[in-house]
Amino acid sequence: MSQSRINPPRILIADDEPGIRQSLGGVLRDEGFEAVAVSSGEECLDALAHSVFAIVLLDIWLPGIDGLETLDRIQSIPAADRPVVVMISGHGTIETAVRATKLGAYDFLEKPLSIDRVLLVIKHGLEHRRLRLDNERLRESSGSGSRIVGESVPMKALRQQLGLMAGTNGRVLIYGESGTGKELIAHALHAMSPRSANPFVEVNCAAIPEDLIESELFGHMKGSFTAAHERKIGKFQKADTGTLFLDEVGDMSLRTQAKVLRALEEQRFEPVGAHESIRVDVRVVAATNKNLEDEISKGNFREDLFYRLNVIPFHVPPLRERKEDIPALVTHFLDEFARSYGRKPKELTPQALQVLQDYHWPGNIRELRNLVERIVILHPQGRIDARHVPLQPARKPSSSSESSSERYGSLQEVRETAERDYIQKKLDEANGNVTKAAEMLGLERSNLYRKMRALGIAPRE
Repeated sequence: MSQSRINPPRILIADDEPGIRQSLGGVLRDEGFEAVAVSSGEECLDALAHSVFAIVLLDIWLPGIDGLETLDRIQSIPAADRPVVVMISGHGTIETAVRATKLGAYDFLEKPLSIDRVLLVIKHGLEHRRLRLDNERLRESSGSGSRIVGESVPMKALRQQLGLMAGTNGRVLIYGESGTGKELIAHALHAMSPRSANPFVEVNCAAIPEDLIESELFGHMKGSFTAAHERKIGKFQKADTGTLFLDEVGDMSLRTQAKVLRALEEQRFEPVGAHESIRVDVRVVAATNKNLEDEISKGNFREDLFYRLNVIPFHVPPLRERKEDIPALVTHFLDEFARSYGRKPKELTPQALQVLQDYHWPGNIRELRNLVERIVILHPQGRIDARHVPLQPARKPSSSSESSSERYGSLQEVRETAERDYIQKKLDEANGNVTKAAEMLGLERSNLYRKMRALGIAPRE
């Protein structure tokens, strides 16, 4: 049974017979699985508290906590981390099997074990777990507007970059103003990657108090601090074999940055209060609305962590730089909220769309989405006119300096826009030949490629 995932599925064997633990573990490892064996219910629960397993092969008759009580306690594990449990018994009864099924067991195996039967049950159990996780993700993403919408030049370039980079394991740093859709890009990277069947775990670094973020990321042991009443599995561990999305990473404290850097370098970490480290395989995708190079110069962000995260940079353009996408975005959000609120389909008149396209959108796509939701809620009619759009048309600037500010925003945006336009002009003059364009620009070819990636310029086929 060949395994195609980045990490083989992890299987936990809980049986008090050393011979079964040894023989079953050996067979599973030969089949390409990662197998861990324990001899009691207590050890089984402890292993599940420290790591995520896809399957648990659980003997009913165990010393201390028996298999059925262990199974019952496993059901309290969050769905994203809960394993599929297969019960094992040497002298089980129909009554026991029925009880195990009611407690959440996926299947029931009798001793002496048939290896072919065990492998078949594991195969079906893994598929069952994959479908369960897919359903969970669908429920979580339902109605969230998770599709990338827009056919503007910046969005086409972004999609091309996604296609090139999603299949790699390289760490990604997503830049963009608040509300531009950085989280959406992170989801797309995960969905298009070889890790798509595995967990996608999010952490908003700006929303978690500084004294709790280490526990949130790395977990903690019971009693490790005053409020630690029970053991907690951290986000790094929950994302094992999958993707960890660190949103607003620029708001992370220097102390936490040091621990994150070590986890990235070694792919292992220690939960708060623990004395042993846990190894994980996690692809980290980070996002920020700050200029991290400025934060480095101010002493607010570690330079070594920046270079660890900034392997593949993505720049998500603000809405004011892709206003031609507004009609498609409005249609998408109108359909989404009409379904969500059980309303009839709606459309905006050309005059209403013009009001939206004349606006500067400081809150970007998040602001547009909220506005469309408000329109759907407040106006029952199917055709929405300009008077129904709660926005004032953008004020015409009175000077050229105001015009530049209105168009570009910050000095950094002006610089990047000018650099992007100039590089694109030289590429056009060179008919897309990057080597020739690099000579015209006085740059090394590799340096030009880096600048093109950073500015969202896709090389021609």
